[in-house]
Formats: sequence, C-alpha cells, structure tokens
Amino acid sequence: MALFDLPLDELREYRSASTAPEDFDAFWSKTLREAREHDLDARFEPVDTGLSTVEVFDVTFAGFGGHPVKGWLTVPSGAEAPLPLVVEFIGYGGGRGLPHEHLLWASTGRAHFVMDTRGQGSAWGAGGGTEDPVGGGPAYPGFMTRGIDAPENYYYRRVFTDAVRAVEAARSHPLTDASRTVAVGASQGGGITLAVGGLVPDLAGIAPDVPFLCDFPRATTLTDRHPYREVGLYLKTHRGRTEEALRTLSYFDGVHFAARGSAPALFSAALEDQTCPPSTVFGAFNAWAHEDKAIEVYDFNDHEGGGPFQEAAKLRWMRSYI
Repeated sequence: MALFDLPLDELREYRSASTAPEDFDAFWSKTLREAREHDLDARFEPVDTGLSTVEVFDVTFAGFGGHPVKGWLTVPSGAEAPLPLVVEFIGYGGGRGLPHEHLLWASTGRAHFVMDTRGQGSAWGAGGGTEDPVGGGPAYPGFMTRGIDAPENYYYRRVFTDAVRAVEAARSHPLTDASRTVAVGASQGGGITLAVGGLVPDLAGIAPDVPFLCDFPRATTLTDRHPYREVGLYLKTHRGRTEEALRTLSYFDGVHFAARGSAPALFSAALEDQTCPPSTVFGAFNAWAHEDKAIEVYDFNDHEGGGPFQEAAKLRWMRSYI
C-alpha cells in the first residue's frame, strides 16, 4: 500500500485524541515503588563469546514483581573508565538473541545493554530466555490483550516496569556512566523506549524508531495489521468491552509518556508504515515535552523504516549527547 495516512504537513500538526487517565502518574509511581521493594539483584556473568573486540556479560536482574529478567551487557574490550551507556529494547516477538547480534553500540566505544522481553523471543531472531510468570484473563493470541481487563493486570505494565529496572541494572555496573544514558529501540522497542523516557527523569536522550504502542484509539481503528489488530479481534468476540479496553490501554499509551518526556529525542517514522501508522508516531512525537526533538521521515518505507540509514542518523545524533 502506498500513502494511506495523513499528508506529511498534517502529520506535523497532528495531535492525538487519546486522553490520559487522571491517576496516570499515581498509577506509575505506585507500580515502580512496588517494584523497587524488591532488591534489584543485578548479576553480571562474563561470557566467552569468541569475540575479541568486546566483552560480554550475561545479566539477570529483578524486574516487575521481583521476577528475573535477562539481558546482555556488551562493552569494548579492555574498557576501564565509566562509559556512556545505550540501553536497547526489542521489537514485538523477539528476544535478546545472541551477543554477536548486538555489536553496533559497543563498536562506538559505548556500553550497550539489551533487555530481553518477558514472555517473548519466539517469533524471530535467535530467541529469548525470560519467562512471564504472571497469568491473566481471556486474551487474543499474542500480547496485546493479555490482562486488558484492567491496567493493574495488563501485560505491558510488567514490561515497562522491567524496562525501568533494566536502566537501573545497567547503570549499576561500574563500567557504565549513569549520567550519560540513552534509551533506544524500534517498533515495540520504540514504544518501550517512550515509556522509559516518560518514567526515568534523568536520561541524556531517547531514540524511538517507528514506535509501537502509541495513540491506541487511532491505531486500533486505522490499521488491520497485527499487532494492533489483536485488540480489534479481541473486541470482535468480547462485544461491548471497547470502553474498558481503551481505558486500560490509556495507561500504556506512548502519547502520555511523551507528554512527560524530559530528555532530547530523535524519532523516526515511515509514511507507508501499516504496522505503526505514521499519524500514531507523530502523535507521540508532537506530544514529546522536551523542546530538543527531531524526527526522521522515510517517505516510501513500510515498517522497516529507515533501517541502516536510521542507524547512521542515530550515530550522528548521539555524538551530541553521550
């Protein structure tokens, strides 16, 4: 499909109609406070990968509910001084994979932490290793409707909490410089990045690419492509629950995290993206509260967005911040 969403000049002015719940901040303060009642217990085990230019640590830390969450920390070989830190989150269905899949950021002289996504890691890539031990009510296959009956039960409450704790775990390593931390991710990873950007007040920057989990009222009615379509298929069966579902989703909307963003940001959007329609991305970008923000636009790309071109853009952008 070619262009299907708003024209670019209208996208630059678009504002989401999604409304944040009155207790949005209280909900997340309580969630993170409860998570921090558990010892972070961040453990870094050296891994022999056969790679000579980097050192890799197999990481385990306590996420939501104290549940163990996995990650990789990769640093340049022989690094001694505290290093600028890039924390990365993964796209829908993927896991942390294998260490040699994540060499870009350590190759720039930075520390790189990639978080495994609980319950995922079985749809593409080299897999993941973090279980999600929390059950839920009826859900359409996938992750978008797990626990959608109430915000306290929703799957992404656990994932976003894990992500905040991942930043804390990565910052706890003596080779990382907490004051120079940037969060990055594409698609679902971009949506998680937005959540972290709204929940962690002292980041040096964020870079969400074609972010998912934004502007739910528009996304769930504009595209029939998965994963957003999972919500529609759930409601097709559970008739009459639209208001309840949208209320739950409003606590996890990237637009509302963006309104609380306190760091410089580089976004990207693709104008033929049917998975994360460009208006939903611009809804979050236009809401991003920090004045130092930019968005790269890829006119004729679908959900692959800028791919390696956007990586190059991030490499240039990041020099100004860490």
